[in-house]
Amino acid sequence: MGEFFDAEDGGSLRLELLSVDGRDFSLLRRIGYRSKRYDEPFVVPADLETFSTDLASVPRVFTWLVPRIGDFLPAAVVHDALVDEQDYLGPPVDRAEADLIFREAMIGLGTGKVRAWLMWSAVTCATMWDGRRLVDRLALILLVGVVSILGGLATLDFLDVWDVLPWMGQRPWPEELAGGAFFALVIPSALAATWGSQWPAGVIVGVALAFLLHVTVVLLALYLVYLGLERLVSGRRVR
Repeated sequence: MGEFFDAEDGGSLRLELLSVDGRDFSLLRRIGYRSKRYDEPFVVPADLETFSTDLASVPRVFTWLVPRIGDFLPAAVVHDALVDEQDYLGPPVDRAEADLIFREAMIGLGTGKVRAWLMWSAVTCATMWDGRRLVDRLALILLVGVVSILGGLATLDFLDVWDVLPWMGQRPWPEELAGGAFFALVIPSALAATWGSQWPAGVIVGVALAFLLHVTVVLLALYLVYLGLERLVSGRRVR
C-alpha cells in the first residue's frame, strides 16, 4: 500500500485544515502521498488560492452510510487535488487513475474495504459523468435508470398494486422477495458490462442502488421536508 507523509519535514502525516466557508477547506501544512503505482510522490500544496477541498464529497442524504470525515480523510484530500492537474505536485494522472489511487490510499489508512470500494465506485460515477466520452454518461444513465425503474416496479408488484414483472407474479411473499433479491444482483451485474474497464464499480453501484433504493427514497423525502421547514422558519440562507 501507499504511504502518507508530512511534505514539510518528511515525517509522519499532519493534516491541518483551515475552514474557508464551513464547506470548503484549505491546508495549513502540505501533505504528501507515495503511491505504490508511482516512483514520484504526490504533494498537495498549502495555499488557499491554489487548492481547496470539500473533504469527502458525499451528498447529505447518504451520510448515514458514508460520513464526510473519517479515517479516509487524507485520501479524500489527495483525491480532490489529483482530479485537477493544477492542484498538486507530482506525476500526471487522469481522473480514473486518481480514483484508483483514492481507493488504494483509503485501504492503506485502515478504511474498511467495503467502504473503500463503495466510495471508489461513487467517485467513478462522477468521473464517468464529468468525462468527455458520451458513451460513459450513457452507460451510467442506463444502469441507474433501469435499476431505479425496475426497483419501483418490483415494489408495486410486491405490494400487489401492479403485476408486471415476470419474476415476481402472484407468489408467496418469501418467494417474491427471493426473486427480487436474485434479479437485484443479476440485472445490475449485466448492465455493468457497459462500463468497460470500470465494470466492478458498475456492479457495486447497481447492486447497492437496487438494495438501498427504498431507504434512499425515504431519506430523500425526509431531507426535503427538513429543507422546506428550515427555509420556512429560518428564511433564505445567506452565505
